[in-house]
Amino acid sequence: MQPVLVGREKETQLLQKYLESDRSEFIAVYGRRRVGKTFLIRQVIGKNAVFSFSGMENASLATQLENFQLALQKKIGESTKPTTWLSAFDQLERYLDGLGTGKKVVFIDELPWLDTARALFVGALGHFWNSFASARNDIKLIVCGSATSWMIDKLICNRGGLHNRVTHQIEIAPFTLNEAEQYFKTYGFGYRRKEIAECYMAFGGIPYYFSLMNADESVAQNIDRLVFSKTGELRLEFQNLYRSLFKQSAGHEAVIETLATKKMGMTRKEILETTGLNNNKAFSTVLTELEQCGFTREYTPIGNTKRDVLVQLVDPFTLFHFYFESENKNQDDHFWTNSLRSPLFKTWSGLAFEMLCLNHVAQMKNVLGISGVQSRVCSWRTHKNKVKGAQIDLLIDRADQTINLCEMKFSKTEYEITKSDSENFEKKIEAFISETNTKKSVVFTMVTSFGLKHNKYSGFVQKELTLDDLF
Repeated sequence: MQPVLVGREKETQLLQKYLESDRSEFIAVYGRRRVGKTFLIRQVIGKNAVFSFSGMENASLATQLENFQLALQKKIGESTKPTTWLSAFDQLERYLDGLGTGKKVVFIDELPWLDTARALFVGALGHFWNSFASARNDIKLIVCGSATSWMIDKLICNRGGLHNRVTHQIEIAPFTLNEAEQYFKTYGFGYRRKEIAECYMAFGGIPYYFSLMNADESVAQNIDRLVFSKTGELRLEFQNLYRSLFKQSAGHEAVIETLATKKMGMTRKEILETTGLNNNKAFSTVLTELEQCGFTREYTPIGNTKRDVLVQLVDPFTLFHFYFESENKNQDDHFWTNSLRSPLFKTWSGLAFEMLCLNHVAQMKNVLGISGVQSRVCSWRTHKNKVKGAQIDLLIDRADQTINLCEMKFSKTEYEITKSDSENFEKKIEAFISETNTKKSVVFTMVTSFGLKHNKYSGFVQKELTLDDLF
């Protein structure tokens, strides 16, 4: 089956709108590695690009310029190899000048890889846009990159020649569960929602990972083949993921490994103490880049000050790596399948389901009928010893004087609240109200895989959501 574009309706409409405008456009498309940026752009522009080329990972300036020359030669025949990016863009200008009337789509992929040491690439790109493209009404420049932090800092928020020059920006986010379901249906997978959710909990909403799966294999068979077999296509993906995005990735990986142990997140001070990294500008840059690339988020828990901001891991594939890939000491080709009934799987699935809910709060709010209510998503943990270990992992703190206190439970059947559960939930609620002194209404909300098994302990649950509601 030929690859087809699944989902991305909004992004497609925006890109088409910008391409059809009556002025020159500078369109920046960004999003994490493997999320489908290039595929989307190529599907929309088809064969209409008058020039396109892609940066090369870890290539020298000379190699990048040779790559540019070869791409241009396919359009104009023989050409001289440029020695600088300024001369390269000059060649491109002369080529575009000779094309006559009509819109001219120029697509440059993996833009951050072109910004090698002493390449002066950003300045040359700025000169091309400011002195040539922006003075016309027929140039549609689309640039794309996986290093989101580079795209934001060097392009969108540029303080030099490219300041405020990007006319539009489009972020390509991972698939939602609904889009993942559309993908699997389109490509003939017979997976039920439980299986799609488990796949999402391991891989996140990354279309490329889904594209490597076989429809005639179960989720467990696909994961074993892709991640744990000796020839698995995703066996080294975690290492490649961070090293391809960050030139000095050791600090990023150290922070991520630390955050994987604390589901609610950690303060800057706690991260520094655990990793041993230096408290300096470079560390601040690491935290910023991880958030910009979608691996973490920052938030202030209820009852805390702004100085107690927590950094929280929100990337499912990273969590999966630290719970399973790093634990496969014996290089078991079927480690996933052999772990499905283990305590390790039970612990991971609980954490991964909570992360799944966190990444689908918009869907939860829609089902709760509060999608239009301003709110913040946070957590809470006790600062007193009388309720040992009391914490709430997901709170929807709403502007309408209401707080949804969410308890998330992953199970293979209906979840049955026990007497012990009931007592624990009630203590949490009492401790939360007492310690925060909140005057808002507190709505106890349960989010489970297949709903609650109603019994004498389930009556105090005020709102109930299931896995289906996240789709």
